[in-house]
Amino acid sequence: MEPSLGTKLLGMLKQVAPRIARVAILLNPDNASHRRILALLVAAAPKFAVEVASAEVRGPTEIEAAMTQWGREPDYGLIVPSDPSTNSRRRLIVELAARHRLPTIYALRAATADGGLMSYGVDIPDLFRQAATYADRILKGEKPADLPVQLPSKFELVINLKTAKTLGLDMPHNLLVLADEVIE
Repeated sequence: MEPSLGTKLLGMLKQVAPRIARVAILLNPDNASHRRILALLVAAAPKFAVEVASAEVRGPTEIEAAMTQWGREPDYGLIVPSDPSTNSRRRLIVELAARHRLPTIYALRAATADGGLMSYGVDIPDLFRQAATYADRILKGEKPADLPVQLPSKFELVINLKTAKTLGLDMPHNLLVLADEVIE
């Protein structure tokens, strides 16, 4: 996940659930970009009138403990950045978010397809297309060191209206119009 997306996720989550006063993030302590995401969220928090909380998680026990704690408090929202530790447990996270009625935004589309509220992140198939272009250039003789680093250029927004309804949230029209996919 591109770390600067953290602030974008916070803004979208606040649009969908304007009552949230606290935003939590599940972090893998071994992922350096997660620390950067957290720092950017903390810096942006006053603009969105929220406090930021985080939990370092590696496994299901830590995920469940953190989400249960946040679920006991009023007005929490959750951001789930992409990481193997959370991606492999996305169904657990989606289930806990529903159980604890936590409005949650994910970095990967798969979580929204599994019942999560919404996701905004890099379009993974587009990344593979970009990688294929680079592989082709290398196979044709270009040196990898001479190729420029490319950041993702295509992102996708996926919204699950069924989950929004279950959480009692009205999806803003401007997000619905921007969505690449709306699950009903």
